[in-house]
Amino acid sequence: MSDIDPVPATEYHEQTKHSPESIRSSPGLNFENKPTPYKRYLDRPRVSFPSPPGIDAPALEAITVTRGDPADAMGVEERVGLDRDTVAGLCHYAAGITKEIERRNRTIEFRAAACTGALYHVDLYLACGDLPGLDAGVYHYDPENHALDVLREGDFRETLAAAMGEDPDESPPLTVVLTSEWWRNAWKYWNRTFRHAFWDSGTVAANLLAAAIGQGLPASIALSFADDRIVDLIGLDPAEEAPIAVVPIGERGSEDVERPDGLPKIDYGTAPLSPDPKEYALIHRAWRAGVLPDGGRAADWRSKAALLAPVGTREPGDSERIELDPVDRDTATVRPLDRTIRRRGSCREYDRERISFRKFSTVLDRAVRGTPLDVRTTNDAQAGTRQPLSFCDCYLIVNGVEDLPSGSYQYHPAAGELELLEQGECREDAGRLALGQQLGADAAVCAYFMTDIEAVTDALGDRGYRLAQFESSLTAGRLYLATYAHRDLGGTGLTFFDDEVTEFFSPRAAGQTPTFLYTLGRPA
Repeated sequence: MSDIDPVPATEYHEQTKHSPESIRSSPGLNFENKPTPYKRYLDRPRVSFPSPPGIDAPALEAITVTRGDPADAMGVEERVGLDRDTVAGLCHYAAGITKEIERRNRTIEFRAAACTGALYHVDLYLACGDLPGLDAGVYHYDPENHALDVLREGDFRETLAAAMGEDPDESPPLTVVLTSEWWRNAWKYWNRTFRHAFWDSGTVAANLLAAAIGQGLPASIALSFADDRIVDLIGLDPAEEAPIAVVPIGERGSEDVERPDGLPKIDYGTAPLSPDPKEYALIHRAWRAGVLPDGGRAADWRSKAALLAPVGTREPGDSERIELDPVDRDTATVRPLDRTIRRRGSCREYDRERISFRKFSTVLDRAVRGTPLDVRTTNDAQAGTRQPLSFCDCYLIVNGVEDLPSGSYQYHPAAGELELLEQGECREDAGRLALGQQLGADAAVCAYFMTDIEAVTDALGDRGYRLAQFESSLTAGRLYLATYAHRDLGGTGLTFFDDEVTEFFSPRAAGQTPTFLYTLGRPA
């Protein structure tokens, strides 16, 4: 355990809030020192990947499965087998390069999932048993070359199981670890990068889950694990890069798990990210505050979170309710997941033409159905009463939806209803709250996810901060996919003035703070 002085999540969050004053005093960017968006290992063996296979499952269906057997839910007659080709597709649709644009005589590469500033600081590490075409080992996904860097040879899934406090004999065939390399984002966003680690891991995770579930493969998100054990497994320095989430994929207990003979230290060389990388100690200190020391504590925290949820949310009020009107499965768009991910971008300009209430309803209905987090109960009796959002609420500013009064709302996903908080067009407010950005003012809808950080950390410690952030961003990642499944819709995430957002949605949101802002509308 490091002797670094941790900073509590509440203190970190307060220190990194945006205000008009903080924006005016922000230093400029040094483009000569801009980091590369790729982690490049030096002199490691590599496993080449084939071109990613297509995923024909409709995107709207792939994002709705939150529990149970995805093969049954998706109507998949035969579950796709996990092999090298399947793993190649999972990596590509989560974090691979999906489009290239020529601009000012240089090629700009865009990835499958949205990322703050297009800085792409989230990496994928894989641990697997023997799969067809892929030996048991620990790997790093290299999106630049669509290949795997070999970090360890052999089956280390028992190490992962120990870090998570689970039975190694119930290990899945494949586990993906999502990390954030701090400097690649901190170059532009400084200490707010710890927030962005969850924002951007959440959008990557949304794609990864959809890619797995769309092929009938069980997949979930684990946020309860012994951090330092994962760090040692994949060979990281958490002052520079740290694990954010773990994604088990495939049928658990389907094959024998080998027992490794110890865990030798690894520390492989990587190419410099930029000429003069800077360290923002507050990021590492905030990460360290939420670390779980061992698998036993991870299992205890997981059980506690499942028992106490919901935490950080607000009860519905008695204001006017408006029921959503989503299309049913038979009439919903069937745009395949692979085409949806390749189409997805971050909208740069909205037309103020109103969007359809049914499409808006469908996007919300499909995306905000709950997330397959390890801290959400799998008990059937309890699951029936569990709210789709357990650690955050969804508030909306609506300015451009047909047959829906403009104003502010709280969305109640379990009921499929919008509760009107205040009626009236508020485009000026929407733009002002979104850091004064025109995109916020022009969007048909601004969806704010908000949580009560004091309540969450009181109940679940500093680790709870990660949970609230991740539930928000994972849901927003599904909003991206639901949006781009529709031909004439676009969306993007924006940042915001924290305290001003709380004030705008108060008194309902009093004591809550925003964790993610997603906007959608009609692209110009």
